[in-house]
Amino acid sequence: MSHTPLYSPEEIARAIDRMAQEILRDNSHDISLVGLHSQGVPLAEKLADAIAAHTATRPQVGKLDISMYRDDVGMRSGLPLIQETVIPFQLEDRKIILVDDVLSSGRTIRAALDALTDYGRPAMIRLAVLVDRGNPEFPIHADYRGFAVQAAPDEKIVVRLDGEEDIPSIVLQKK
Repeated sequence: MSHTPLYSPEEIARAIDRMAQEILRDNSHDISLVGLHSQGVPLAEKLADAIAAHTATRPQVGKLDISMYRDDVGMRSGLPLIQETVIPFQLEDRKIILVDDVLSSGRTIRAALDALTDYGRPAMIRLAVLVDRGNPEFPIHADYRGFAVQAAPDEKIVVRLDGEEDIPSIVLQKK
């Protein structure tokens, strides 16, 4: 399977820092981040670190599993891999930044909204993604995005932020 690197680790770091600054500009310091398993979680951690670098206060980070909220859960050949949801704060009346690696169809984010609101009623939910493919199937858009990438339907964007070598990468792969 061929893959093409899209951005350097330095470009990815700059994009994450810019996103953190945009989040701060719009929301002051009163926010919490919730990353989607699996690659939204390391992005949420990196955004929290970048926010802390600008404010000296690190926002709380939660981890959300949406496996059972997906609209294709019964259509898959095997059972979904369930990961632990950990939200170490109350959602009630809190400003939440929902974090994922790639916005493609919008189905994952729709499922995440359902899952998140089962845990409480936030005052506000905004979406941060590292890569926005554009043209989602649902009326969902990223409030904060690192990169906009146009990819063909037979191409997949793969983000790795927590690899063994700890070198972030965004690659384009043929499906």
